[in-house]
Amino acid sequence: MEPSERAQAARDRVPRIDPYGFERPEDFDYAAYEEFFSTYLVILTRRAIKWSKLLKGSGRVQKSMTVKRYIRKGVPLEHRARVWMGVSGAQAQMDRNPGYYHRLLQGQRNDSLEEAIRTDMNRTFPDNVKFRKSADPCLQKTLYNVLLAYGHHNQGVGYCQGMNFIAGYLILITKNEEESFWLLDALIGRILPEDLLRAGQLVHEHHHQAPGALQGQAAGAGVEASCT
Repeated sequence: MEPSERAQAARDRVPRIDPYGFERPEDFDYAAYEEFFSTYLVILTRRAIKWSKLLKGSGRVQKSMTVKRYIRKGVPLEHRARVWMGVSGAQAQMDRNPGYYHRLLQGQRNDSLEEAIRTDMNRTFPDNVKFRKSADPCLQKTLYNVLLAYGHHNQGVGYCQGMNFIAGYLILITKNEEESFWLLDALIGRILPEDLLRAGQLVHEHHHQAPGALQGQAAGAGVEASCT
């Protein structure tokens, strides 16, 4: 079979949309992907079996050296939400605070917060079919709720550009609005370095300025107390 025929055959076999909902780019090498994945699939299957045995019949994911070693090698997609919720502490926080997420969504309005979040909705994963307005369901509403709830929950941070992509990916993995909120809280509140998002926002707001001006403002003014 000629290379062009092999490439077309691979294109016909490999889905144009990946498991997360992202469209593969026009220059995606389907033949190389299929060749790699045919070998890697054996490794993924072996890992998935080990994870299934480890998690079988257990409730929460218990931290251990075995879990740590397994995580370093990669968590299968089907177990990723459960493992992330367990090892991050997000599951424990959600269990200790029943109804808290929904109360945040029903709280007092914050027009500036809501506008900042709405501005980024159409910018979030434009190459993902699940976030398009034509999708049913469209994940933009779920994303908006998670970011709005977090903005009310952590008013010191509010909403920063970039949080939409973090929250959006969590939604794709968990397929659960409330779990995504608690994972976002674990990441920003306990795992990511303090002020990382606010520093990124400062750079974003001034990226059109000359490097000297940006450096001077960042060093002299410091990071703002909140992003919205």
